[in-house]
Amino acid sequence: MLNEILSALVAVATLQNLLIMVAGIWGGVIVGAIPGMTGTMAVTLALPFTFYMDPVPSILLLVALYKGSTYGGSVSAILIKTPGTASAACTALDGYPLAQQGKAGKALNMALYSSVTGDFISNLSLIFFAAPLAVLALRIGPPEFFMLMLFALTTVAGVSGSSLLMGLVSAALGLLLATVGEDMYGSFRFAFTPDMQAGLSIAPVLIGLFALPELIKLVVMRAAKKEEAATLGAQHVTRAEFMGSLKSILKGSVIGSVLGAIPGIGPSSAAFFSYGEAQRSSKNGANFGKGELEGIAASESANNGACGATMIPLLALGVPGDVITGVMLGAFMIQGLTPGPLLFQTNIHEVYMLLIGMLVSSVLLFFAGKATMRMFAKVSHIPQTLLTPLVLLLCIFGIYSIASSPFDVAVLLVMGVVGFGMFLLNIPAAPFLIAFILGPMLEENLRRALAISRGEPAVLLSSPITWVFAALIVFVLIITVRREILKSKAERRVAQ
Repeated sequence: MLNEILSALVAVATLQNLLIMVAGIWGGVIVGAIPGMTGTMAVTLALPFTFYMDPVPSILLLVALYKGSTYGGSVSAILIKTPGTASAACTALDGYPLAQQGKAGKALNMALYSSVTGDFISNLSLIFFAAPLAVLALRIGPPEFFMLMLFALTTVAGVSGSSLLMGLVSAALGLLLATVGEDMYGSFRFAFTPDMQAGLSIAPVLIGLFALPELIKLVVMRAAKKEEAATLGAQHVTRAEFMGSLKSILKGSVIGSVLGAIPGIGPSSAAFFSYGEAQRSSKNGANFGKGELEGIAASESANNGACGATMIPLLALGVPGDVITGVMLGAFMIQGLTPGPLLFQTNIHEVYMLLIGMLVSSVLLFFAGKATMRMFAKVSHIPQTLLTPLVLLLCIFGIYSIASSPFDVAVLLVMGVVGFGMFLLNIPAAPFLIAFILGPMLEENLRRALAISRGEPAVLLSSPITWVFAALIVFVLIITVRREILKSKAERRVAQ
């Protein structure tokens, strides 16, 4: 085994492979930082170029693009509150306020450190725990998935801002919007036009909800309040700041690694889950959403932590962990490799090369992030009168380029108006997005579970895993209610 590992290390440590990984990481960061240009698009566009490459370098290129784009989404999320990827939505909640405070450089550095840490820990989990986590993921059926999604929805309380009621209203609207389109039995809901039959895509809803309201605010409120473009300001994350966020970084890395190993979850859900948990357990929880470095740490460590973990079910079971690893499954097949248990027997050399290459790419992500940060930081110096139309054009172009759909552009613009209305009514946007992302999975697994049990609700508590999630849901709800009671008592004391 040691000889195989050393042989794989020598095979990976070539100039060609290193250049391929550097190009993939750097390209992924740039693509991820452009609103609408998702990691899925980057990996898909790169797929044809892998036809003429050797198996391992081709997979390393795709993995590097995946990792780079996941981190890259945080760059635009922090600088202009326009998440480049869905998994960076949580990062915008605290990153953009920090940028407005003149601490954009500090926020970008914390995002980078958290991403690299989460990515490295995720890769270690892939190496050491692939088989056990894959077995656990295989045992999770529709009832367990439903309880997991229900548990994830309890994080709504953590991102509801000052009003839990407004957070619940926002989540309810998100769940309602998630029902648009065709259900699993072929029925159409709210399908007023043919385009709505396929449902609403995440990208236009995400960017419309978080980016366009900021542009509308700049236009509508410019007479009342003029803000200077955010500057990098303080760039260095101090040792005390990093150590204060280390608990959330490690916790987020574990959450990302575990959830990423479960097919269908992905980095976005992991980021929201980690953010809500960090806010619940942090002594600075009240500052989340106002410019808290720990919030960035929790989000970025989880979404990058999920990247390596999504490879666990792909390599061990041949089951893609998310959409991007689904594209990678095609790349494996094209190269004559069949992911699954037999891969570790028939192509163990290639597996070792891939695992070592992923560890190396974690280090390369740090240097690529540092270099790209300086380049993208110039965005903060662009005058807002010029930045506003540029961001709008980027959003529209990015959304249209995904599926060449005018309907998606219309959804983008409508959600921008909706997001601005929510801002005026003090309704938080994060619960809406969490519910919108988790809603389809929640409904689908509930229906499947009830179909398996022929309508018997007891199936939702039919295994130890479901009982664990049920206990966690009750625990979080008790803590949330207690927190709201204490907050209400404190407000009454202040009023007196």
